[in-house]
Amino acid sequence: MRASKPAILQLLLLVFVAIAPARAEWTVVAAEPQNTGRAGVVHLKTTVEDENGTRATLQLAVFSTKSATLRVIDDPEEQRADLATTMRREKAIAGVNGGYFSPEHAAVGLLISDGRRIAPQSKARLLSGVVSVANGKVQVQRAADFSAKAKVTAARQCGPFLVERSKAVAGLNNTRAARRSFVAVGAGERALLGFSSHVTLAQVARILATPGVAGDFKIERALNLDGGSSSGFWFEQGPFSISEQKPVRDHIAVVPK
Repeated sequence: MRASKPAILQLLLLVFVAIAPARAEWTVVAAEPQNTGRAGVVHLKTTVEDENGTRATLQLAVFSTKSATLRVIDDPEEQRADLATTMRREKAIAGVNGGYFSPEHAAVGLLISDGRRIAPQSKARLLSGVVSVANGKVQVQRAADFSAKAKVTAARQCGPFLVERSKAVAGLNNTRAARRSFVAVGAGERALLGFSSHVTLAQVARILATPGVAGDFKIERALNLDGGSSSGFWFEQGPFSISEQKPVRDHIAVVPK
């Protein structure tokens, strides 16, 4: 017997639902302060779990922009220092890797370090956001909204956007798991740099939008940085270090104001 058109459509819908990736929700298992550095910067270790029992661990450097700020550190030399060496040399409080770069280690996307423009802003779907410091204010903006008219001392273009208006951005890749690094801002002049164990972009977006993931700091906007083997995290107390697995072009550091 030939099936009717509505019956075929219903069957196709059921098949699609069966094969579509589940949008698992995440809960915070623990959010434990590890150490407090200069300028009141807190190293927070957060463990999250989804409804399927999958766990991920985040290392976060949470700070008030009243006492600390961000600095983009460019490292164009052929013999590039790793994250830990760079952070110690620059007397940083905490740090992660920066943005994307070419096989020749040229910066891809806007790069401003210590007030000097090293690479121009690019128009690319992946490079959807800019983290910047202008007049002492740390911002995470859509690339189209960024303006260099203000006195910008640091800026790095990267992407994709992960969280906007405290909600996970839809449509992100949910198949490739990798180490992730990111920057985020929230209300009350607070910001953070972070690192995650292996998750997809869609997963890290939903994790960062989960209440309590950064303690009492509610993330309003978050931007993905260069992930995978480029990702690293360093904090001065301990010191605590997760090394990147390959040399990178630039780093983003938390420094005292």
